[in-house]
Amino acid sequence: MSGLMLLDTPSLYFRAFFGVPESIKAPDGTPVNAVRGLIDMIARLVQDRSPDRLVCCMDADWRPAFRVEALPSYKAHRVAEDGGDQTPDPLEVQLPIIDAVLDAVGLARVGVAGYEADDVIGTLAVRGALQGPVDIVTGDRDLFQLVDERGPVLVLYTARGIRNLQVMGEKEVAEKYGIPGRGYGDYATLRGDPSDGLPGVPGIGDKTAAALITRFGSIDGIVAALEAGTLEGFPAGARRRLEGARDYLTAAETVVRVVTDIDSPELRDLDDALPRTPRDPEALIGLADRWGLESPVNRLLNALSP
Repeated sequence: MSGLMLLDTPSLYFRAFFGVPESIKAPDGTPVNAVRGLIDMIARLVQDRSPDRLVCCMDADWRPAFRVEALPSYKAHRVAEDGGDQTPDPLEVQLPIIDAVLDAVGLARVGVAGYEADDVIGTLAVRGALQGPVDIVTGDRDLFQLVDERGPVLVLYTARGIRNLQVMGEKEVAEKYGIPGRGYGDYATLRGDPSDGLPGVPGIGDKTAAALITRFGSIDGIVAALEAGTLEGFPAGARRRLEGARDYLTAAETVVRVVTDIDSPELRDLDDALPRTPRDPEALIGLADRWGLESPVNRLLNALSP
């Protein structure tokens, strides 16, 4: 591939934190397992997929106000006592190190106030697809809604690990879930997603959700059929359940739909070219020495080298 790669960076560093032993520490005893794991993931992705542009997309706001206003249960189970998210302390201390290493290497790193990494990815994917192929690397199925055979825009799904990525396009999403290729967001709205605090429509499971999205195309299509009094195409009992969940359907669509049109200087002025040499070699050497990251940093630099 030569094209754009978009990393769901929080998804990747959480995966690294839980996948790499916490016994991996810097000389001063600070845990660096997530840092090392993320660097090695990026090196592997660059080596295997050969993008010429890459962006590390970040959460500037992991629980945006516009989503909470629409659906107060959105990620509510993840809120810590201090109002923040429940990031484990041994991971929290590594986040500034991750930022510093990415910046010293020269990899584009961007978040936008009021939005999640998913929304940054959505905006950059739609824009990037006009220029060529886009790979989205994530462990979050919500981003399946962005697949598009025209770009193509593909999701490299990390559930089985970076070495065993599942490449998901429209065909693969349709085959796995029995829905139109770009219909995952509507499907998730109907069946629910406990990991995000989405209750779903009571009594609507995977098969019924898939049948409804296949028949009506989207949540908007379902709501339009309800308003028109249409009876045909609704599985037994589904119409009554959906009528009782109209408010939820309207709110959840705002929550689930990835934003694809953020207008911000951070994204307009973004230099996403893959660096071939470090932006700040001296800073990178200092970070590698201080945090014991020589081996993973060298593997990344070797992957980036022409």
